[in-house]
Amino acid sequence: MEPIDLEPKYSTSQIPGKCLKCLAEQQLDSCLRQLLIEQGDSKQLQERYASILSFLKSPESKKLRDEAERYLAEGKDVKVKISSQGDEIKYWIEVTEPQIQKEEMR
Repeated sequence: MEPIDLEPKYSTSQIPGKCLKCLAEQQLDSCLRQLLIEQGDSKQLQERYASILSFLKSPESKKLRDEAERYLAEGKDVKVKISSQGDEIKYWIEVTEPQIQKEEMR
C-alpha cells in the first residue's frame, strides 16, 4: 500500500489549517464513505481504513501530534506518513523547511 500522507498546517488569516488528528479523522471518514459506496469490496480501501484507524488509536499518534505541533510552531513544514506492510503499520514524521523561505534565499 502507498503511504498515506497527512500534512497538518496552522491556520492563518488567509489560509485555514488543520491539526494532525483532524486530518486523520477526515481521511478516515472519506475512506469509510468510499467503502460504503463500494460495499466493502476494495481490499486497498480496507487496508487504508485499518491503517488510519490504527494510527488514531495508537499511543504513538499523540507523540507525533505533539512533535508536529512543535515543528509547525518553529515554522517548518510537517508531513506524517502512515504505511502498511502486511500486518505491520508504521508511522513517521518528515520535517522540511518551508518552500517560501527556500525561494526567498535564491
